[in-house]
Amino acid sequence: MARPVWKGSLAFGLVSLPVGLYTATDHHTIRFHQLQRGTSDRIRNRRVNERTGEEVDLDDIVKGYDTGDEYVLVEPGELDALAPGRSKVLEISGFVDLDEVDPIFFDRTYYLGPADKEHGKIYRLLEQALARANRAGIATFVMRQREYLVAVKAENGLLTCHTLHWADEIRDPREEIDTLPGRPRTTDRERKTAAQLIEAMTIDWDPDAYHDTFQEKVAALVEAKRSGETVEKAEPPSGSTNVVDLMDALRASVRQARGDGRGRPRQRGELGNLTRSELYDRASAAGIRGRSSMTRDELIEALAA
Repeated sequence: MARPVWKGSLAFGLVSLPVGLYTATDHHTIRFHQLQRGTSDRIRNRRVNERTGEEVDLDDIVKGYDTGDEYVLVEPGELDALAPGRSKVLEISGFVDLDEVDPIFFDRTYYLGPADKEHGKIYRLLEQALARANRAGIATFVMRQREYLVAVKAENGLLTCHTLHWADEIRDPREEIDTLPGRPRTTDRERKTAAQLIEAMTIDWDPDAYHDTFQEKVAALVEAKRSGETVEKAEPPSGSTNVVDLMDALRASVRQARGDGRGRPRQRGELGNLTRSELYDRASAAGIRGRSSMTRDELIEALAA
């Protein structure tokens, strides 16, 4: 079982519930070591005193804030002493309607679990109340020498804790993007066709239908180089749609999404529900060559062709 990344109390009103905070997500990626070109020698990063060139132990390192003409030194213990209580309590200050929280504020997700079975009733009561009210508890707490703004909500029968961005961390898109359009005129026919395309491409949300194809291709590249083989480069992206050809592109997209012609989009949708093993079996039966080195998307594309 996983260990909590933080332990403390979840407080709302005069009720206090001991809880643990658990990481809810993973990041899958293929990790590479840094090597010197032409060798198998690893490159290491060291903590080195830039004046003496000598390596420094982690216990001898303190934090320093640059004021311009000098450093203000801060010990880790001094940071912990700033909020000894708040690093142990996740106190809800109020409850908000979830629909009022813009998705851009959400950052990371954690699971909240009761510290012991004795407090299961309090935990379940809060989870059920939040689910029925469609509300989230807003709280702040300190973890690892950093203060977090969080939303505690009910999801799939348990409590989750979502860290939120502070308001001044949200950038104004109009200040960041100088190519945002003003109000270019669009015709009723263009809007209607675009709506038809969206309707034709509407699907049920199934997160299991999506996977990291780039990591699969990286793994295939590593295996091919290990075996002394070559890997074909992916096709370059298609060019941008010219405004003059917009209606033609919209109409063709609607026909494709509806499965007109050879019905390939519909067939791709069916193939997307199969496991890699099932796709491999179909490719084998179809006599598709090189199937063992294909990614999932490449297998689907070959079978749909």
